[in-house]
Amino acid sequence: MKRNKIIYWTSTGILSALFMFSAIMYFFNYTYVESAFTSLGFPTWIIYPLATLKLLGIIAILSKKSLFLKELAYAGFLFDVLLALIAHLAIGDGEQMPAVIGVIAVTTSWIYDRKVFGKYTQSSTKS
Repeated sequence: MKRNKIIYWTSTGILSALFMFSAIMYFFNYTYVESAFTSLGFPTWIIYPLATLKLLGIIAILSKKSLFLKELAYAGFLFDVLLALIAHLAIGDGEQMPAVIGVIAVTTSWIYDRKVFGKYTQSSTKS
């Protein structure tokens, strides 16, 4: 059990750091992010909303207040890193490593969340 908790908290820490640094960069280095989004073919109007959702997703996963919001955050993070991975591979810019790390971190955190805390973390199921 202790091994599972270490894996969970390590992967969740990596996941949180990756998305936190990403959101901070979106807010404070907008011109760089804007040019990156443009080169990837993404609309630039989504940068600030995406940064906000990344921060809210981290809060949802770490707080464990709502199972629905936690699952939504994991799904959103997985979609985000998969889309980033595909986009970077498609244009061949060699910047796909953070997305690969993100895919591994999101998947590992999600799997070990279930191993450590069980499938349902709220008492919403009745037998």
